[in-house]
Amino acid sequence: MPTRNVVPFSPRSQAPAPRLARAIIVVALVCYGTMTVLNVVRTRPETTQLVICIGLVLAVFGVQLAVSSPQARRWPTGWKALVLGVQAVLTFAPLVWFGTNWGSMEGPLAASILLTLPARWAWPVYGLLIAFIPVYNLMAGATIDLVLYFTIAGILTGLVIYGLTRLTDLVHEVHATREELARMAVTQERLRFARDLHDLLGYSLSAITLKGELIQRLISSRPDKAREETASVLRVARQALADVRLVSSGYRDMSLSEEAESAGTVLAAADIRADVTVECGRLHPVVDTVLATALREGVTNILRHSGVRVCTIKAELDEETVRLGLTNDHPHEQADVFSARAGGGSGLDNLRCRFAAIGGGLTAGLQGDGRFHLEVWAPIRPQNHENELLVLEPAAPERSAVA
Repeated sequence: MPTRNVVPFSPRSQAPAPRLARAIIVVALVCYGTMTVLNVVRTRPETTQLVICIGLVLAVFGVQLAVSSPQARRWPTGWKALVLGVQAVLTFAPLVWFGTNWGSMEGPLAASILLTLPARWAWPVYGLLIAFIPVYNLMAGATIDLVLYFTIAGILTGLVIYGLTRLTDLVHEVHATREELARMAVTQERLRFARDLHDLLGYSLSAITLKGELIQRLISSRPDKAREETASVLRVARQALADVRLVSSGYRDMSLSEEAESAGTVLAAADIRADVTVECGRLHPVVDTVLATALREGVTNILRHSGVRVCTIKAELDEETVRLGLTNDHPHEQADVFSARAGGGSGLDNLRCRFAAIGGGLTAGLQGDGRFHLEVWAPIRPQNHENELLVLEPAAPERSAVA
């Protein structure tokens, strides 16, 4: 499997910065406001009239800047209505003083209507406001060319401010989404680490505990055998140490047949008779790994309960499905452990996630024969190849069978 490359999050390389998008809106509003002031200046107004004009322009575009902020989309309805009313007064009242020189100042109000009203009302009201521009200018005695100019300018101003505002909103949403995805990726990696730590080390540590107890019993009566088991414990411990190092970056493909052979050896060391039958041939690496993981989890739980005396492990093909079953004859303690928490504990939860990712499933519990059955199944070919990373992590150096 190829290793995963972690690409550092770089907002500048992925999307325009929200500050840049906001700055573009500010520049656009300043330009529109300046154009309005210039329309008044060309008529040679008195100083008082010019000051009033500048103050009104600042007020109109100040309100527009607030309406164009991302927070404005979360304002309550009453607050939106109040701001829209204030902007309407600031738009229409100056017509009394400046007449046609007020130009196309209906444009910012048109943008605010599109941004604040529900869609079913926004566009009709926007259309009525645009229709007002030529009607008013004709009644005010403007020439046809000015009427067309003010109408087109009003339409363009409204759409440009609306479009830039929505673009800024989208930039903020993109950045918020990327941050959320980054947090989700970190959470997913933590879950992977915990899952892999449980699946890799649970089996090895159980084997070390079991063999340690065996050595303690043999050390006085059969020292030679105790020395052999000590060497075996050292091998398992070294492998567990290597597994810890691998967990941080993932571990390699696992083999069901190798895990079955290892499980038979470890169970025999625990005085558990193991009937192991693996008749499924060569499997897809993803399926092979997830089945081997299930076998390891099942054997780990069996090793934790010394009452088990006979264990059956069977893997076979059933048309387009691979089935693996583990059965033991002393299920009472084990069944209590599996039912102690809803859903069966982290081990079974991990397995359910792995099998669900490839279109398989899992059942566990007491059957009518009084024995405990753990059965898992998976399709020969995983159904969701994009989910393979849920069950297969990047390749790592070869590891020997435990035991």
